[in-house]
Formats: sequence, C-alpha cells, structure tokens
Amino acid sequence: MKKIGMFLATIALVGTLTTACGGSKTSYGTATASGSSSEASATEVASGPTITIANMAFGQPLTVAPGSKINLANNDKMEHSVTSDTAGAFDQDVEGNKEATMTAPSQPGEYPFHCSYHPNMKGTLIVK
Repeated sequence: MKKIGMFLATIALVGTLTTACGGSKTSYGTATASGSSSEASATEVASGPTITIANMAFGQPLTVAPGSKINLANNDKMEHSVTSDTAGAFDQDVEGNKEATMTAPSQPGEYPFHCSYHPNMKGTLIVK
C-alpha cells in the first residue's frame, strides 16, 4: 500500500512540475509574408497592419496605404498563401505557424485575394 501511495505522489509531483514549466501548454504561432519572404516564428509578429489567417479563413478586409509593409500571421498548422486575384499584384506563401511580410501594391484599389492551396479561402486588401 505504501508503494502505491508513493507512486501516486510521484505522478502528481511530475504532473505539477510539467504543467508549471509549460509542458502541457500548446503554442500556436503566426506568420508574416512579403514579396521577399521573411519567415519567423509566430510569436515574433511585428506591429503594424496584419492579415491574420486562422481556422482556414482570412480576417476582415484590411485597408493600407500604397506600398505599406503588411504582416501575414498564419495561426493554422498548414501552409497558406496570400495570392492576389489580380495577376502579379502579390503572391506570398506562409508556412504553418509562421509569419512573413509583404508589400502592398503601389496603385490604390481593392485587391481580392485567395489561398492558392485552399481556393475557398478569400479576403480583400484595400489600398488607398
């Protein structure tokens, strides 16, 4: 009986230490994308305008100035892209749980975009 008590106490202690040290904590990251890709871990998303990718969807339309740097935060585990429906405007891949940056087009307008891997994912970038 004493051995069972010691065993249970040991398991409780290990569980407590694991939880206290973040062992049971799941970390979900973000991603950024740019014309020239710069990937980092999700916890390193820069401040500024951000398109967030989560649960197989893009966030609300984003309005930015022409030529602005835009953060892309991919909170999903799988790779996505931010691909303009207007050929050549922008096309940036973002690995799962990563970030990247991209540059907004220099011409004002509305730029619908999609994920080239998941065409049902759609969003809009407004440049003005």
